[in-house]
Parts: sequence; C-alpha cells; structure tokens
Amino acid sequence: MNRDQVAAQVLIVEDEPDHAEVMADALRKPGHVCTIVGTVAGAIEELRFGKFDVIVTDLRMAVSGGKDGVAPDGADAGLVVLGNARTLQPQAETIMVTAHGDVPTARAAFKKGAYDFIEKPLDLAVFRNLVNRAAETVLLRHRNEALQSKLDEAGFEGIVATSEPMRAVLRKVKTVGAANIPVLISGESGTGKELVARAVHRNSRRASGRYVTFNCAGQSATLLEDALFGHVRGAFTGADKERAGVFEYADGGTLFLDEIGDMPLEMQAKLLRVLESGEVIRLGSNEARHVNVRFVSATNRDLRELVKGGTFREDLFFRINGSQLHLPPLRERREDIPPLVAHAVERAMQQFAPQGDAPAPPEPSVSDAAMMRLVSYAWPGNVRQLLNVVQNMAVSAMGEDRPPGAPLLLDVRHIPPEIRSEDSPDDAGTGGPIASLAGTTLEQIEKRAIRETLRLTAGNREQAAKLLGIGERTLYRKLKEYGLR
Repeated sequence: MNRDQVAAQVLIVEDEPDHAEVMADALRKPGHVCTIVGTVAGAIEELRFGKFDVIVTDLRMAVSGGKDGVAPDGADAGLVVLGNARTLQPQAETIMVTAHGDVPTARAAFKKGAYDFIEKPLDLAVFRNLVNRAAETVLLRHRNEALQSKLDEAGFEGIVATSEPMRAVLRKVKTVGAANIPVLISGESGTGKELVARAVHRNSRRASGRYVTFNCAGQSATLLEDALFGHVRGAFTGADKERAGVFEYADGGTLFLDEIGDMPLEMQAKLLRVLESGEVIRLGSNEARHVNVRFVSATNRDLRELVKGGTFREDLFFRINGSQLHLPPLRERREDIPPLVAHAVERAMQQFAPQGDAPAPPEPSVSDAAMMRLVSYAWPGNVRQLLNVVQNMAVSAMGEDRPPGAPLLLDVRHIPPEIRSEDSPDDAGTGGPIASLAGTTLEQIEKRAIRETLRLTAGNREQAAKLLGIGERTLYRKLKEYGLR
C-alpha cells in the first residue's frame, strides 16, 4: 500500500474466530485497522455505530433463531450484512467469502452491489490484494468527491467547510442563489453568516451588481432610516446635501442586513413596506424611488421567539424568510476545525512575508497535541474566535528563538491559557457532539474514539495512545478486548 494512503477501516464478519484472526493478521500487515464480529447482529451494530471502508463477510454463518432476517442455518447471513451495509454505509465496499458451492449465490450478491467475492480456502496474498483494491476504490472515490467539492465550491470565497452540515448549507446556497427570493441566515455569532451571504450573491444572477452590507445592531430608528433609505438636502440639521441609502446603492445587486433581529419595531414596519412595494422614500421627501434589490438578512437570535415576545413583526419574519440557511456552531462540526486551522495558519503567515532579500519564514505545522486540543475546545466564539487564536499562535511561535533552518511548530504552549486549560469550556450543556451520542453505550463511544484516533495516526499505536491519553499497553489490551486490529 502506498505510504500516503490512509489505513482502511475493515469490518470482518466471521463466526469462526481462528479464521477471522488469520484474515485480520493478513490485513494488518499493509496497515489496515480491523474490527472482528462473529454474528449478523454484531455486524449490524458495528455498521450502525462505526465507520468502515471495506466489509468482509462470510456468506454462511451458524446463526441461530433466524434473527435479523437470517435463516436458521445462516445461509443468508452474508446477504443480510450486504443489505445493511448498502443502507448504513453506502460508501463502503463489501467482499463476500464463500465456499465452492456458494459461488452462484456470491455472483448474485455481486449483482446486488458486492465489490467482489473470494472462495475458501483463502489465498491470503490474493485476499489481501482484493481488500487493498477495494480500499483504494473507496479512497479514490473519496478523493474524487473531495476534488469535486472543491471545484463545486470554488465560488464560495473564504468558506472552508468539509463537514456534511456545512456542505449541505453550501449546496443549498447554490440552489437559492439562482432564485430571487429573500434569504434569512441564522446562526451564532462568528459562524460565518456574512461569508455565506456573500456566497449567495456570488452565485446569483446579480453577481456583477453591487453587494452591500449593513449591520443593524445598536442603531436607533432615526439612524437606521437614514442609512437604509437616505435623505434629501435640508431633511434635518446638518443634511447639507442629498444622500442615497443602502437600498438605492444596492439597486440591481444584493443588500445584506446583518443582525436584523435588533431592528427597532417602528423601523420594521418601514422595512416591510419597502420589501413589499420595492420603493423607498428618502427622509424629507415625498417622492418614491423604485429599487430592484435581492434581500439577504442574518441574525444570531431566534426570530420566532422574538415574534412570540412581540419584539419582531410576524409579517416581516414571513417576508424575509423566503429560504432559511442555518449555520451550525463550530462545536457541532468539529471535523471542520483541522482545515480551518490550516487555512488560518496560511493566512497568518502572510503577514511574515519576506521583505526584499530577507529569507522566507519556515514552513509552519501544527503538532498533533495542539490540534487535538483545538478540536476538543467548545469555541463559544466559533470560527471567528478560532481564526484569531490560530493567528496569535503563529505570532507567538514566530517570536521564539529557533536555530537556523529549524521547523516552525505551533504547539500546545502557543495556545492561549484559557483554551489550553483543562477547565476551559467543553461540550457540557452545548447540545453538541455529546448530545448526539445520547443512547450510545460507553463501549461504543470508546471503541469509536480508538478507531478514529487510529485512523488519524494511520495505525500508529504509539502515537494513538499518546493522543488518547493512555498507555500503549492499555491501548493494546483494549484493541484485543474490542476485536480491533
């Protein structure tokens, strides 16, 4: 297997322990991580809670009682595993292990979506090559999807997202971008609402027009009316010349109003009239001016609750909520943190660009321990806070004395104390990943943590044990206990 290939997660479903161990040993040599189960029920449980690239299952197993839709003699065990794998882990490939007389059934399974089948007794070299090919197929598919994702999301400047929740948001941006309906973007402060609003504009038919932003927070009704609609000369003291508001300035383009939930009630009525009529009246004037504006707004507050409380107009809420995009907090999409950190490091290093003939700064990297701490932190300030912290880490690391040519490593010591501390905010009460594990057994949680850490370290047990905070002997014992190889 190539050195740059990530070790595959392999599920082995085999009711003969010795045979399962032989298969696992053969696959461990090229670096695969194997989980062994001996029943269909166990396989379904692993498929439901784990994450696998390749599933190797015996076609026939001695399964009693006809559970899980399996015949009493277990003749259809492998087909049941295949069916559940196609449903629960559609990205994985399934390989059937068959006896000579089961070849017709295996061929039928092949037509139902199995990657391939292999007959007993196994030639371990052939078996290992077959699993390697299946793993490479899955890896290539993932790489192609990642490449396509990058190509698809090329218009979303400044947005770094690999998690499925954010990818779903970006897919929806493309859909609503082409339409002309109002868009409401919700999410906590720092989640990137303005970047998404800009992406809506860039993916619309108005992309060549102006993109105008205005923040409603902390604005009085008078200042808001002047900013949004403009004024004529003499409208008030100091109005010595006419000025267009942001609605007129954005004519033919997109207007983004941030923190719309903070808008005073009296201004909400005036905004509703403009959105319904498409006309603005400058302060001090009776003349209506027609504007053609794509309206996008954002809030970090629950507008439905504000409507119930009487501080936000229900008719305005319905008007601006043509399509809603909700950005999840960073603690609920932690898989976005590593690429965001890499992006932040690259951006931070730009400020250290060499002047004249000065040598270029060393290529930076982030230690595993620092990355694990950054991933585990709850980030109440979301992406904005993460970017600022990483920038400060880069500045701190660059300020240290290093031997000439020494690498630049951003480590735990460069993380601010309030985030580095063990007492910093975590998932408690956040409704984040911990809440999503409700109903999962502690054994499954621990098993998942070990699997994912082994995936992160490409099967390096010493490094995995260090990241998990346990001894290597303890990790080895748990690998045996959980049937992980």
